[in-house]
Amino acid sequence: QVQLEESGGDSVQAGGSLTLSCARSEAITDITYMAWFRQAPGKQREALAAIHTAGGATYYADSVQDRFTISRDSTFTVTLHMTNLKPEDTATYYCAASRSWSAVVRGVIQRFAFDYWGQGTQVTVSS
Repeated sequence: QVQLEESGGDSVQAGGSLTLSCARSEAITDITYMAWFRQAPGKQREALAAIHTAGGATYYADSVQDRFTISRDSTFTVTLHMTNLKPEDTATYYCAASRSWSAVVRGVIQRFAFDYWGQGTQVTVSS
């Protein structure tokens, strides 16, 4: 059973925008945070943005603070709106869900606190 499913990945030119969506299965309950990560070939998985599912507070990595926006479209859907995309944004983007109240500590997203992961969606940005 697919528990988290990403969609919206595409190939775009530098400067363009893209919105990714993450649909969460109703079977996953008691989720405190939803987040987006990405991983480029040969690099570690990087946290990008997180949102508290109840209060709606958002947190961002410094590298995407001014360009990416995470939002909660519904109880079971989270989106990541990306603007001014750069070639270095090319990666596989993953949605994740956490049941931990410590998934974000002092504004820093804790990768290992996330319990569920999607399969990923590819974003390619050409110059």
